[in-house]
Amino acid sequence: MKIKCPKCKKNAELSMDFSFVKCDNCDLDMSYGEYVKFVAHNETTYSDILGDYTGSTEGQAAGSLDEWD
Repeated sequence: MKIKCPKCKKNAELSMDFSFVKCDNCDLDMSYGEYVKFVAHNETTYSDILGDYTGSTEGQAAGSLDEWD
């Protein structure tokens, strides 16, 4: 499956089983989990969204990206 490379912004390949991401243009090669963390730390739109899923409960803050590491 084609996705946008977080480093060079060209096409990268996401394996069908979501186990890795590879970009032949810039030699990116990482697991999908590493890819999600990389994107979350480098693109503010995604970091805001992912912050909502760090185990928030009513009356508590959603947490920070450090909790995803």
